[in-house]
Amino acid sequence: MSDAGYDHARVERRWQEAWNDAEVYRTDDDVEDPTYVLGMYPYPSGKLHMGHVRNYTITDAYARYRRMRGDDVLHPMGWDAFGLPAENAAKDRDTNPRDWTIDCIETMREQMHAMGFGYDWDREITTCTPEYYQWNQWLFSRFHDEDLVERRDADVNWCPECETVLADEQVEGEAELCWRCDTPVEQRELEQWFLKITEYADELLDAIDDLEGWPNSVRQMQRNWIGRQEGTELEFSVDGHGTVEAFTTRVDTIHGATFFALAPDHPISEELAEEDDVVRKFIDHEADPDGDEPNGVETGLSAANPVTGDEIPIYVADFVLSDVGTGALMAVPGHDERDHAFATKMGEEIVPVIAPEPDDWDGETVPGVPDVSEEAFTDDGVLVNSGEYTGLDSEAARARLTEDVESAAWATQYQLRDWGISRQRYWGTPIPVVRCHDGCGSVIVPDEELPVELPEFINTTGNPLDAAEEWKETTCPECGGDATRETDTMDTFVDSSWYFLRYVSPDLEDAPFDVGRANDWMPVDQYVGGIEHAVMHLLYSRFFTKVLADHEGLEHREPFTNLLAQGMVQLEGEKMSKSKGNVVSPQRIVEEYGADTARLFMMQAAQPERDFDWSEEGVRSTNAFLGRLHELVETLFEADLEETDDAIARYVESEIDATIAIAGEEYDELRFNRALRETQDLVRTLRQYADYAEPNAETFERGLSAVVRLLAPVAPHLAEELYDELGDDGFVVDATWPTADVDREFVDKRRTLVENTREDVRQIVDVAGIDDPQAIDVVVAPDWKYDALGIAIASEADNLIGELMQESHIREQGDVAASYGQELQAEREALSMTLGPDEEFAALESAAWLVEREFGAPVTVVSADEVDESVLKNAEPGRPAIEIED
Repeated sequence: MSDAGYDHARVERRWQEAWNDAEVYRTDDDVEDPTYVLGMYPYPSGKLHMGHVRNYTITDAYARYRRMRGDDVLHPMGWDAFGLPAENAAKDRDTNPRDWTIDCIETMREQMHAMGFGYDWDREITTCTPEYYQWNQWLFSRFHDEDLVERRDADVNWCPECETVLADEQVEGEAELCWRCDTPVEQRELEQWFLKITEYADELLDAIDDLEGWPNSVRQMQRNWIGRQEGTELEFSVDGHGTVEAFTTRVDTIHGATFFALAPDHPISEELAEEDDVVRKFIDHEADPDGDEPNGVETGLSAANPVTGDEIPIYVADFVLSDVGTGALMAVPGHDERDHAFATKMGEEIVPVIAPEPDDWDGETVPGVPDVSEEAFTDDGVLVNSGEYTGLDSEAARARLTEDVESAAWATQYQLRDWGISRQRYWGTPIPVVRCHDGCGSVIVPDEELPVELPEFINTTGNPLDAAEEWKETTCPECGGDATRETDTMDTFVDSSWYFLRYVSPDLEDAPFDVGRANDWMPVDQYVGGIEHAVMHLLYSRFFTKVLADHEGLEHREPFTNLLAQGMVQLEGEKMSKSKGNVVSPQRIVEEYGADTARLFMMQAAQPERDFDWSEEGVRSTNAFLGRLHELVETLFEADLEETDDAIARYVESEIDATIAIAGEEYDELRFNRALRETQDLVRTLRQYADYAEPNAETFERGLSAVVRLLAPVAPHLAEELYDELGDDGFVVDATWPTADVDREFVDKRRTLVENTREDVRQIVDVAGIDDPQAIDVVVAPDWKYDALGIAIASEADNLIGELMQESHIREQGDVAASYGQELQAEREALSMTLGPDEEFAALESAAWLVEREFGAPVTVVSADEVDESVLKNAEPGRPAIEIED
């Protein structure tokens, strides 16, 4: 401890070196009580931003807390090191992605050390190293062995700026922009490699209900993305084109189908476009699936309704998508808003066939036909205008029609599509496939030839691997003939779909992970990262985990038990970004105020999942608090304290116990801001105690020791310094978490009582204009009022006063009891039980010193039997009467 005060730079440097020398964060492979805490690993962009700092402070604080609770904690860090930004940066700087990435990693690692994050750096992984990405290739081969890999022609999302394919999840918004560069995405047909995630669609969807530790919003986003729909497939006959299969979830509306619609890329649409210039023009130039209104073109064809036999016109329409359902649909404008808008535009008939079910419907009477001329009726109801099915409810009609129609069958459709992992870029995992020139086709590279390493980077347009001629030309593993390597690399989300498993055995040379250790450590107990990864990363990680459970011996089918999606750090209500010029540098904050200040400010500003505004004033205030805590510990050693036993010490002891218990509960639930508020309130109480009286040595030291340990997860450097000053052995990171057994409800009632009483005194002094109070009496209510309150809370009687008067000791109070009963009657819905009279007396007596300190007047807590009735009538449970002598 410096005589000049809290020197954050010296303190932080000292303890970071000490932790490193002692290897305090190293985790053994074999442990008794494993707890896995993980933050989503970062892309190495060169510098930490405040979002990183917040994310990793959350996981670091929780890991430290669980360690102090006695758990064996795995808390690793690594780098999501492949990706297009590094490739673009290398091109711009005329360097190569590898050097650029490694330089960025070294910078960010130093910044993480400066923040005091307690990682087991022996487990560090970097996904752009052959030691890591060879296992991407090995997993690709295993997926291929299990028929979960396919190469096929497909319409893909192509970003012309990035010159690469994007997964559906990487196309953002109604404008369909690239998630990396905001360029409008085009559609191209390319031969691509796919992982068959749709094989696991049902399990991925059904298992969401079991992810109880995940935010509801994230779970719903995954449900929506998988998009399972139960419905009916049935065939419509089209002259000259055979039958066309359509999928509908509302076959009960089939009698109202007045036209049929095909996707622009449906095979029939493409056939028509070869002969019909109007259809070709629409498909090539006018179709806009993201337009404000549905658009289409007549084909001159008609489709036969399989139920009614009616011929209905066929359109090519841009609101029909080939990858949703079958790319063909029956349109029922009376009961679908989009179909209604299109029918109105094209002048097609709108026929109502479903009526709202009346509230008193008897199951037989057919309701009146609704008017759907202006607006579609889209709910289930009762069939009308539907021939023999009229009078059935929608659910029964769907079952009957699916049974009765020869071509109809129950079917399930998904929005989820197989995961296209091919990327036409250099900086990624090479796909381990060669194409044989002598007829073997596409051949998987054998395990013994892995990794297929990236060649030297060539700064060129398009895919640099296409320009690496020497690397491309190889031999076929099956026949030994000439072959060409696959020049596509894997989507970087492959890297992050299993990286959490590599941490358990990062140096393993003969497998991607040690299955036994993974089964001990997995699933991750607490995972933290941004909401922007709710679909892509989390869905892919769940998919990989399920495949590995089915085929590689992993015992767990979900990767993450609990998930926290942390909020953003904002400046004046806007997300920090370089383009807006509103970025706050973590390095500047650390240099000026210290890492502990930055960590503590972020964690106390809001609950982790909430956005919050960065505030320089808040940072300064946090820094001042740490300085005051430092001074408070020095007070303990500068004063010659003795062992005493008085009411003030007992009050402080009770607050120490309450803070320990409540802060622990809040840390358990990751409500760090509440835990820190409790701890800071205890620091305030200890300062007030030291200012008001000579503290009891044992109480004061116990309080400071509790504060230091409660702050240690969030402000670890100063906590280590103060822990050392208090004479404790070892590191605070290894210290035992303080414990106390208290009744949370009792504590809340006691604190409410004390604070309400202090506030009442303030109001009386203010309203009465008392500048210098001479004495303050606090009068506790009589016992019968507590009994009356208890009866009022428990009673369901309409006449509360009558019920109260059945109790003789209450009835004896006469008009006073009747008046109090009227008050209880009026506030009945808001009543809550307080402490009992004896508990209330003891609580007020132990806290009287706080009022004395604030107002400079002696305070006396008075029981009900010591005052006359005129004073007593104002005293109520939880709200004592107050008499102030001026």
